[in-house]
Amino acid sequence: MSVQESTFHGFANPVDPTPAELRAWAYKPDSVPLASMPPDWDLLVSGDRLVLTLFDLAMDPTCPARRFALHCLYIYAADGIRTNFRAHPKRRFRKLVEQAERDGDELMKVWAHNGRVLLARPDLFVYRDWCEGGLVRENRRLG
Repeated sequence: MSVQESTFHGFANPVDPTPAELRAWAYKPDSVPLASMPPDWDLLVSGDRLVLTLFDLAMDPTCPARRFALHCLYIYAADGIRTNFRAHPKRRFRKLVEQAERDGDELMKVWAHNGRVLLARPDLFVYRDWCEGGLVRENRRLG
């Protein structure tokens, strides 16, 4: 039985979900609505421990929580770039960008493009776009 077919029963600790819990939730997001999660849950899960899971979810066009995962990838990228990669390893970010460019669909290619633009021009950071979902909602490329 795949994760998508199983029933998700909730997080043992929503502030620190496991990759398996996050993946199971992403395919059954109505089982635990985002509104019931801790404040700023998106910021809490957008770290190194879950970034590969978030990336896999964002790469899957059939994932019901794909846009949430993509939103978290924007947070991850901005957090790394704005801290000069003290928050996250630059190498990991670059590998994710390269994989998205190579294997991703248009949504992921836009994320990769925007990540490269912000890397070259950190002054283009706008909190609303990167951390409040603006770039996900608008699916626009930065110039």
